[in-house]
Amino acid sequence: MFLTITTTSTPEHPATDLGFLLHKHPGKAQAFSTSYGQAHVFYPEASDARCTAALLLEVDPVALVRRGKGRGGAPDAALAQYVNDRPYAASSLLAVALSGVFSSALRGVCKALPERAARPLPLRVEVPALPARGGPDLVRALFEPLGWTVTAEPVPLDERFPEWGDSRYVRLVLDVPDGRLTLGEALRHLYVLLPVLDDAKHYWVSADEVDKLLRAGDGWLADHPEQQLITSRYLARRWSLTREARERLELVRLAEADDTAVEEMDNAVADDGPEAEQHDEAAADGGADAHVAQGERDGKPVPLAVRRRAAILAALGATGAARVLDLGCGQGQLVQALLKDTRYTEIVGVDVSMRALTAAARRLKLERMGERQAERVSLFQGSLAYTDKRLKGYDAAVLSEVVEHVDPERLPALEYAVFGSARPRTVLVTTPNVEYNVRWESLPAGHVRHGDHRFEWNRAEFRTWADAVAQQHGYTVEFVPVGPDDPEVGPPTQMAVFTRAETSTPTRTRARDDRSAKEAKAA
Repeated sequence: MFLTITTTSTPEHPATDLGFLLHKHPGKAQAFSTSYGQAHVFYPEASDARCTAALLLEVDPVALVRRGKGRGGAPDAALAQYVNDRPYAASSLLAVALSGVFSSALRGVCKALPERAARPLPLRVEVPALPARGGPDLVRALFEPLGWTVTAEPVPLDERFPEWGDSRYVRLVLDVPDGRLTLGEALRHLYVLLPVLDDAKHYWVSADEVDKLLRAGDGWLADHPEQQLITSRYLARRWSLTREARERLELVRLAEADDTAVEEMDNAVADDGPEAEQHDEAAADGGADAHVAQGERDGKPVPLAVRRRAAILAALGATGAARVLDLGCGQGQLVQALLKDTRYTEIVGVDVSMRALTAAARRLKLERMGERQAERVSLFQGSLAYTDKRLKGYDAAVLSEVVEHVDPERLPALEYAVFGSARPRTVLVTTPNVEYNVRWESLPAGHVRHGDHRFEWNRAEFRTWADAVAQQHGYTVEFVPVGPDDPEVGPPTQMAVFTRAETSTPTRTRARDDRSAKEAKAA
């Protein structure tokens, strides 16, 4: 299998910057072992004006069969396991090699030239033999919406016998001469779409393939016109995985449409920015409670975001929790604070937005984190509108400034996913107190604190909701003010601390048991 990536110089940068971006020196030929054979990276040309990097993958079909990979076809076609197109035609094997050999470039990471890695550059990608089940029309339908100029020439079955027609292979050339894509974006397109065109995976497709697809498809797959075909083929037509991928992509699309994907849903008026960042860092280093107290003694304003995290940390500390979920973790401020405390042995951040999770990973410096520290923290994408078995078994869960972003008609789904299905021992919920809004001078009368808020509760409404949830799902609940508790309008943020009543049975369960008893008696 063979693939080349070519770039040309720009007024500011020579073409040989490609070597820095790919982390492969243009003056060397390098070889890498893979599960399927040997991958080679070399540069057929490398000058300031033009630079080409080539990836050659030598596949060992015998090793594939002996290792139990690549099986398929009719049971009696034993010879087909050894004589096939796998060593020559680009497929999921080449996509895996791209991911392994150019892993940093795929993520858009380049320590030597970070600004260059983030900028678009002129690119040309050539694949001499690419299986395309759907022909040149499908190739164009997949790549052109992403900004590529596509040339897909069908390869004849045999040039000596043109009457036999064309094969299922094409010679593919992709161009973006005006620099509309970064190298990382281009590699992620190839990583997903090469196996989609081949319409075959040469390895077992497990549940983690959904996460791989969404990571590589971040920023383009949710709105792609061929999204359904891409997800179905990439996941080898496994319906349960395809449905999960489509649901998560739809949630990402909705989040981006609301313009809430990257920004932290902190929601307090005028408490973000550089000053809040400085408070956050000091609070993380010296203890949030101590930092708030020191700020009050010095007469300095302490951002509400810091006060809120201090209140959450204090409440979590009182519960004795060791394994904690941050549901709706945003850019990871709370996760960062929890990591500073060794009492917490496992911290999981969950968010619907992959871009927010990427920002959280950068904030936490996951790539440079030590092994022992990295074992304590994980980030994954998920929606609180659906039950998720990954959320079960934790001591505590935090929903900080989350519920007000959920449409009221979808709140019951969130309630069941958290309190009915995941059922952590403790759940902390914070939300704005709408009564306090009159104290914000910068907030016009009648406006909510953030444009994405579906509602904001007063203290009575929040208590009514929390009491109903606690009764329905077998919890007790206490209420804690966060921030200065105004004698007239209350605190700016209100927090409910739910504790699971171990001996109680949730209302839904009791109703189901009562119904079963009546049916048994009738029988």
